[in-house]
Amino acid sequence: MELSLAWRLFKRELQQGQLLLIILAIMLAVLSVSGLARVSERLQVAITGQASQFIAADRIIDSPVKIDAAILTKAEDLGLKHVTNMQFNSMVYSGDKFQLVTVRAVETGYPLKGDIELTSGKTKALPQAGEIWFETRLGGLLGYPKSIELGNSEFVLSNEISRLPDAGFNPFASSPVVLMRMEDVAKTGVIQPGSRVTYLYQFAGDEASLTAFEQSVKPLLNSTQRWVDVQSGDSPIAGAVKRAERFLLLASLMGIALACAAIGIAAQRYCQRHYDVVAMLKTFGASAKQIRLLFGTHLLLVTLMGIVLGLIGGVLLDFGISYLLPPEIAAYSPPLTRPLLLGVSTGLISAFMFSAYPLMRLLAIPPLRVLQRQLEGLQLGMWLHLLLSLGAMALLGYLYSQSWALTLTVVAAVLLLGVLLSVLGFVMIRLGHSVGMKTTNPLQLALAGLRRRARQNAVQLVGFSAALVLLLTILALRQDLLNEWQKQLPENAPNYFLVNIAPEDAKPLNDFMTTKGIVATDIYPVIRGRLTQINGEALISNEQSEAGEKGRVGISRELNLTWRNTLPANNELLEGHFNQAADEVSVESGVADRLGIAIGDKLTYVIDNQELTVKVASIRAVHWETLQPNFFMIFTQEALAPFAYTSMASFYLNDQTTNSQATNDQSTNGQALSADGTPKDAVILALIQQFPTISIIDVGAMVGQLRQIIEQVSLSLTLVLALVLLASALVLIAQTEAGMATRQRELAVLRTFGASGWLLRSATGLEFALLGGIAGVLAVIVAEFALYLLKTQVFELNVYMHWPWWGIAPVSGALIVALLGVWRCRQLLSQSCSELLKAGS
Repeated sequence: MELSLAWRLFKRELQQGQLLLIILAIMLAVLSVSGLARVSERLQVAITGQASQFIAADRIIDSPVKIDAAILTKAEDLGLKHVTNMQFNSMVYSGDKFQLVTVRAVETGYPLKGDIELTSGKTKALPQAGEIWFETRLGGLLGYPKSIELGNSEFVLSNEISRLPDAGFNPFASSPVVLMRMEDVAKTGVIQPGSRVTYLYQFAGDEASLTAFEQSVKPLLNSTQRWVDVQSGDSPIAGAVKRAERFLLLASLMGIALACAAIGIAAQRYCQRHYDVVAMLKTFGASAKQIRLLFGTHLLLVTLMGIVLGLIGGVLLDFGISYLLPPEIAAYSPPLTRPLLLGVSTGLISAFMFSAYPLMRLLAIPPLRVLQRQLEGLQLGMWLHLLLSLGAMALLGYLYSQSWALTLTVVAAVLLLGVLLSVLGFVMIRLGHSVGMKTTNPLQLALAGLRRRARQNAVQLVGFSAALVLLLTILALRQDLLNEWQKQLPENAPNYFLVNIAPEDAKPLNDFMTTKGIVATDIYPVIRGRLTQINGEALISNEQSEAGEKGRVGISRELNLTWRNTLPANNELLEGHFNQAADEVSVESGVADRLGIAIGDKLTYVIDNQELTVKVASIRAVHWETLQPNFFMIFTQEALAPFAYTSMASFYLNDQTTNSQATNDQSTNGQALSADGTPKDAVILALIQQFPTISIIDVGAMVGQLRQIIEQVSLSLTLVLALVLLASALVLIAQTEAGMATRQRELAVLRTFGASGWLLRSATGLEFALLGGIAGVLAVIVAEFALYLLKTQVFELNVYMHWPWWGIAPVSGALIVALLGVWRCRQLLSQSCSELLKAGS
């Protein structure tokens, strides 16, 4: 009986549109979360998939010895592809010339991701037995022979390598790379017991299998073995990928917060509209159980309808966006399961948690309200509503992001917005008494309307402010991330590195660069040294620590040290002053945090079997992603003067040929030219021949690939921003719907007392504009607070105030909200007094 009545009332209210707002809010919540989750997961998978080409696989185990065969068996059981590679150094000979090289021996199937880039084009093939593929600089050093000797065997030089997909970026690894088949290693006789060899086990497969493999295998690795992925820091794209994924997670979390605010507003409005209905039902003898069943059924049906419509909308949104994406991104299609489950969870949790408080107040309405409409029954504490709302938001945020930093930042921003709204509501009520009901001009009428609807306006400000906070935060972060990446990779970023520059070669090299019109970066001296003591305390290795020895763990390898008189351009001074005295050193912030180094500490190094003790004068933040020469420790020249050194530098050589160059010099055959018109390849060959001891590292292909990834990340941020704009617009439109019934009655009264249409239109526009302006001010305060937390705790970006916002946000908020309000009220404002009274009866 009760269910039948509930169904009939549900259909009637659905037809009358009374349930439309809450259905729209739940649908928006589910659509925003499932749609954003689906799109952001697609973008995350695509970005990670593209970035995985930097390591030629999805995961790598780097080991100095062969790993247990059971690990490879586990990978096969999970359906993962895998190949085994070897890397070692050896000498190669051609006639009377010889050169130290890095040998990469690979199995069939390499590379699992990406392509080998030859001078003749990209390929997935490998050298034939008895062949070696070589880097360009090796050919220049040896005079491009037809074959070379490696160990006990002779190999044909068959193809010239531009870049291997997993070449990495290490300007200190100066020896040229050669590529050969794994089965050819044995006949060289180079690998003997005790030889230094690195084994690279590369794996590729779906994310679920990779996760299961990582969970089972990673704990088995010892301190000499490393687990590598695109976010391990070994890839130059690691920082960009991490920040992009955090941004996508944040956008979805903001979508969850926005959707939850919409549901709470809609639920409160729905319950307020049914206060009289509950009072009448109780008057006619309905029991509390029957009323709970009636409205509980309504809430369940509304929730299910909103969830279904939201999921359909989320799927359609994903399909629509996928057509706009580049093919290389659209090709990635992660499973729908997680976005759909997240959408359903969002609908159920938010509908219950955000509707619980308004529903409890609704069910507590006394029958006497039929006679005294001001009665609202049990006045439950707002703390309960706040607790339920924040609990729901935190639960949904953590379920989605698995990040407490992101979740707590959103919750903190919501708390600040709530405090500001509480203070504002109190001020509006206190100051509003002096306004009274004056209606002599539109501004007074608008202020009077704000006072009369102080509580309702506070609720509306939640929606308006939340939407603006979301837009400002996402817009600022997107722009900051893009600016950061643009600084890391400017148009003329160095694409060649020079290492092993002898002191006597510095001036001739500078003259060569000047003659060719090439502008190089500063020359950085490089000296190898080991940090052995901090404040007189000897440092121990990781192996010694694991063996149980007591002491401070240091860096278990030699460091590349340099000197400079000025702070490098891609460094930021965090503490102290840059080197001024001969016994001072500047330390990178990551190493300082890891080793517990502070300003004033004394560090002792061993360089060429000599001890050097210096004092820490400054702590620096280093942008490692800039593909520039970077160092953990920077000394003064006086401190390192007693030690022998080599140097390194970098320069940019244009890879593109302009039409005028191609037209004026047909002999270049379309090759890129240096500033003096010499073809690029000829410049590099001349540099190799004139300075045979200097090693040249070509990172142009890596820079190009890195730029491609950054462009895809930028597109991802733009698409997510567009989705957030859409969701915010829907919430703003839904928010203006909330007070239409009350406003209709007020307009009818004002019309009855002779208010003109011009006065009502102007007052309505001004009232909405004031709400929008106030929402803009609140949004700037909360957005600045949220951005401070996000930049310092999550994204590691520079913090600064967005001063233009303090003028733009209130004005924009006033214009947008005023236009939405007047547009929504246009029919009410155009109706006559009798029409308004009939519609409200």
